[in-house]
Amino acid sequence: MTNSDSALLVMDIQRGIVDRFPESVTADYLTRIGTAIDAARAGGTPVVHVVIGFRAGHPEVSTRNKAFGAVAGSAAFVEGDPSAEIHPALAPQPGDVVVTKKRVSAFAGSDLDMVLRGAGATRLVLAGIATSGVVLSTLRQAADLDFGLTVLSDGCLDGDAEVHRVLTEKVFPRQADVVGVDEWAKAIGRQRIG
Repeated sequence: MTNSDSALLVMDIQRGIVDRFPESVTADYLTRIGTAIDAARAGGTPVVHVVIGFRAGHPEVSTRNKAFGAVAGSAAFVEGDPSAEIHPALAPQPGDVVVTKKRVSAFAGSDLDMVLRGAGATRLVLAGIATSGVVLSTLRQAADLDFGLTVLSDGCLDGDAEVHRVLTEKVFPRQADVVGVDEWAKAIGRQRIG
């Protein structure tokens, strides 16, 4: 894995999603994601923040959609609403890219594929909330698009610890390398030195 052909996807780490978890969980989690972002930036790996976002009135959302139908008619995840903001602990920096998606997968309704192709990325490093949502959906679609994949196991968070464990230990390894944030950050550092 070389830095020049990789991109770190930091997915759905927005106030309206982070706030669903206790602060005792999110404090350490946000620190780990910050470590991954810092390592990526230092190593020349592009950082792509993927967010869920809708137009006012949610015209993109059908009431038939079980996952998103409930937000229709609210201000949730509309540009300018606090729920849509990337958590301030991980605020994008100059050079980072922000991609807005319309469904669970980072590719759904977004220009992510175009951004990645433009950057020459052939390998994706995935982190985000939730393991069983955006990470799983993005991994499956990225694998079908022939991207090489790494999942940062402790860079993913899910409301169900057992589901997270099964995905990171049994499901994801079939299509991705699964490593911890510290291990990945050290590997990036070694590549920078070497």
